[in-house]
Amino acid sequence: MRRHLSSLTLRGRAFVAAGATAVVCAVGFGQPALTRVGVLVLALPLLAALVVSRRKHDPMVARTVWPRLLRAGETARIDLTIASDRKRSDGALLVEDTLPYALGGRARFVLQGLGGSWERTVSYPVRSDIRGRYVVGPVVARLADPFGLVERRRAIGGTAQLTVTPRVVPLPSIPLTGGWQGAGEHRPQAFASGSAEDVSVREYRRGDDLRRVHWRSSARIGELMVRREEQPWEARATVLLDNRRLAHRGQGPASSLEAAVIAAASLTVHLEQHGYTVQLCTADGTVGSDGALEHLAVLEMTHRTTLDVAWSGEQARGGVVVAVLGGFLPDDNAALRRIRHDAGAALALVLDVDQWSPARAGLGAAAAAAVTSLAWRATSLGPRDHLDAAWRELGRAPVRGGARA
Repeated sequence: MRRHLSSLTLRGRAFVAAGATAVVCAVGFGQPALTRVGVLVLALPLLAALVVSRRKHDPMVARTVWPRLLRAGETARIDLTIASDRKRSDGALLVEDTLPYALGGRARFVLQGLGGSWERTVSYPVRSDIRGRYVVGPVVARLADPFGLVERRRAIGGTAQLTVTPRVVPLPSIPLTGGWQGAGEHRPQAFASGSAEDVSVREYRRGDDLRRVHWRSSARIGELMVRREEQPWEARATVLLDNRRLAHRGQGPASSLEAAVIAAASLTVHLEQHGYTVQLCTADGTVGSDGALEHLAVLEMTHRTTLDVAWSGEQARGGVVVAVLGGFLPDDNAALRRIRHDAGAALALVLDVDQWSPARAGLGAAAAAAVTSLAWRATSLGPRDHLDAAWRELGRAPVRGGARA
């Protein structure tokens, strides 16, 4: 009974209250006719609740999200196909798709003229300016009696996921050096007195075929050298994102972390467009070369206090490393030195995180200078600075023999 009463609408509750009041007054004043009216008014919503609760058949729902992956600020379309094969007419049905707050307002539809077997398709747009992975659904159908006394909400159908990646800012081309690596072996260094043949040799490794030994280079260098197998060369780059909690300020979409995520996403897309194979690394050592933007869509802060650079070495050697750093900490010196030693080129966007905190500001230039002292090319970035201008600032110093990216 309690479940049935909970489905009463405001009108239904008013009928119950009026009927109960009429019955009490009829008993108190001795009016049998009023008793019959009160019982009728009281029974009507209760009977309606019983009838609605006995309906066991639910419509079938199919949902299509297009596209399932989009950037912040873009619009996706959701198609709902709702059908029923019950023999009796449904008349009208109010359906509402469940949406997270970040995707917009409610998606409500009134389906009318529903016969014994019907199918309807409705569409609506969703848009989010906040990155994340959102769950859409299930559909909630509102079942009501013809008098509007009872309304039951029933979840039907499944759910679907929609991933919103960070906003991407177009960046200008700047000169870079380094980045070229071979698949499986590092690009060899040119020897001071060598010829073109020297570029195709490397140090002997245990297990190498002795028929590949290059005796002329071995005699000149004093170490056993072997001919390198032909390797496809490709440009490699690493985007390092500092997502440590203690390195950022602010909360939510207006925090310095969100600015860092947008910068990392923009750099990743920019470098890929210029022919680089890009891997994304975070402060906790997570490395990803596929689906970098999807990873950034759900990235959270880490409680680490130092930068984990275990990925450096083989993965970063000779390549381009672009770091998006939060607050610079003295303990970061060793990690940044190691990256610079391995990388062919090292650039850093250092966020002036204190500008995201009104108490202190203006320390970004000092942090950038500290990174520069470690042989990085660095510049600071504040909440009111333009990312494309900061990237252009990194490329103002000419780099001899650099490729443009």
